[in-house]
Amino acid sequence: MSDRPIALDEYPIHQAPLSMRQVATSDRNAYDRCIFHVLDHAGRALLIAGLGVYPNTGVIDAYATLRLGDRLHAVRASDALTDDRLALTVGPLTITVEEPLRRLRLTCDPDPSDPDGLSYDLTWTASFPATWEPHHTQHRGGRLILEGRRFVQAGTCTGTLRAAGERLTVTAGEWTGTRDRSWGVRPIPGEDGGRAAAEAPTEGFHWIWCPVRFDDRFVMVIVQEDADGHRTLNEARLVRDDAPDRQLGWPYADIGYRPGTRHPERAVLHLTDPARKPLELTAEILTSSPLALGAGYPPADDWQHGTWQGRGWTDRRVYDLSDPAAHPLAAYGVTDHAARFTLDGRTGYGIFEHGSFGRHDPSGFTGYDSVAPGRTHRPGEAAR
Repeated sequence: MSDRPIALDEYPIHQAPLSMRQVATSDRNAYDRCIFHVLDHAGRALLIAGLGVYPNTGVIDAYATLRLGDRLHAVRASDALTDDRLALTVGPLTITVEEPLRRLRLTCDPDPSDPDGLSYDLTWTASFPATWEPHHTQHRGGRLILEGRRFVQAGTCTGTLRAAGERLTVTAGEWTGTRDRSWGVRPIPGEDGGRAAAEAPTEGFHWIWCPVRFDDRFVMVIVQEDADGHRTLNEARLVRDDAPDRQLGWPYADIGYRPGTRHPERAVLHLTDPARKPLELTAEILTSSPLALGAGYPPADDWQHGTWQGRGWTDRRVYDLSDPAAHPLAAYGVTDHAARFTLDGRTGYGIFEHGSFGRHDPSGFTGYDSVAPGRTHRPGEAAR
């Protein structure tokens, strides 16, 4: 790779005395990436697409998954990172920023050898301003292993989706889009966790990430808790075009799990408005897409983000989701659930992203093999 200036160095955007080719850390886990969700209000389809660059490992990769019925159609691509950081293209997958923070185009070219495979051409348009998520940090032992800055946004989508011989027309009134943009340091597979990982393994992890679009407002809820229920990340925020963002208190969740699993079927997020009025954000799950299948999130065993696959690598496959037992690792990863939400008499749509592994005292889960019986858990109740 050349050590000469790159095109971005022409602009006054530097944050450190380095070329824009470089990031201000030598940590191999430096990353800069995004994720989009596109869901129809009937719960028939959920598209998840993302792209990431990993400057210190020299990798750029992208993915798209479409849940349609009991099939998950996936496209993944990876390549060598170049100096053209504005070219958000990997193999058949492209993201084009047509108007920053307002309008983006998402495309997946069809596979010439399989015209019935996944492809799409979508325009994602923001409905509300982007808003910051909390600064996210996570430690293992004495080491900072994750530090990320994120913003989140909700909008509408238009265009077409194709898969399995079907053509779906995406319209603004019947589909919703959300997106998350993040950068910083985040673990990439292939690193020895050392003594801290061996002597202090994670006992439990509980996560909710919930962006919801209503016609006149956007609500974002985030909860991350340790095994004992200690809250390490917390957010409940209301975003509108015509007013400053408002905090909605300290969220608590009652989750109704499918018996014998930790798969949510419904949830109530308890919020509080600035006047201390209780609010209930309810979620009804419409369809689900496990991020460990196709999308490259841990503990995927066929491909994970930031891993070097060689130049020009593209992979397409279809997962059968009709038998959950066929994909046991998915239960130990985060799952994105398209959901219908209600709040204060309004109906909205968005993502109920959830992961619960290992011990979680507030839910009553005692370990990695602990699952829900046939009723909703409330804080302090036993899971089994």
